[in-house]
Amino acid sequence: MPPLPFAQRLTERTLALNTRLCLGLDPRADVYSSHGELRTHTLAVLNACDELVACVKPQLAFYEALGLAGMELLEEVCTVARSLELPIILDAKRGDIGSTAQAYARAWLSGTHAGAALTVNPFLGFETLAPFVQAARHSGGAVFVLVKTSNPGQADLQGSGVSEKVADELTRLGAQEGGILSSVGAVVGATHPQELAQWRARIPRAPLLLPGLGAQGAKPDDLAGAFLPGGTGAVVSASRGIQYAQGLDVSAATQAARGFRDGLNAALERRD
Repeated sequence: MPPLPFAQRLTERTLALNTRLCLGLDPRADVYSSHGELRTHTLAVLNACDELVACVKPQLAFYEALGLAGMELLEEVCTVARSLELPIILDAKRGDIGSTAQAYARAWLSGTHAGAALTVNPFLGFETLAPFVQAARHSGGAVFVLVKTSNPGQADLQGSGVSEKVADELTRLGAQEGGILSSVGAVVGATHPQELAQWRARIPRAPLLLPGLGAQGAKPDDLAGAFLPGGTGAVVSASRGIQYAQGLDVSAATQAARGFRDGLNAALERRD
């Protein structure tokens, strides 16, 4: 039997656990005294926050920076997440042309260290999205394409209608599929709260990944506009604000995740 589509798995977990929170796991080597401590703490946070989050998002850069040991840890994180039935979004922002894009798609949308979904950079042209979209559809996964990122410098390239053009391409791709949500999602920064409703309307069938909660300044109260009726269709990511909420205190990480989850739910209750 083929796997359930990523968007369906995400929606079912959101509704079952009443959470719209995405756990970012970005292990920072300079915080720890050893790789063993880094590994133990990262896995402890994952296990402790399991039932508070809709999905997990390892940021690939932090694992690559650790060399082979980091890639082994990434595989372990993905294995544990799968055992918890926790959807995985690998935050790699991959994008390239031709056979290189195909190789990236094979690497990060299949295999033991891969996620069920992958963040993708479209700024080499829309043709470069095709290998990623095809691989995601084949595996029951998803891609989250950068549309409007959370960093202040995004306006250098994403202004003047560029983000809107990307969003319209995602709408076109999503129209090729059935279901409420497609396998082609969008990354829209939670740091643009006044724009979330317009992006939700412009790409109505795209799952939205909203980074920037916590350390980057986004607040749960401002994010309800990103969600479909019923509180589905989007997840909001927090990384440092959970994993390092209070140093390496795992109970503080759990408390932070619970606070973000409850804040998002309260914002949706006020909207509805």
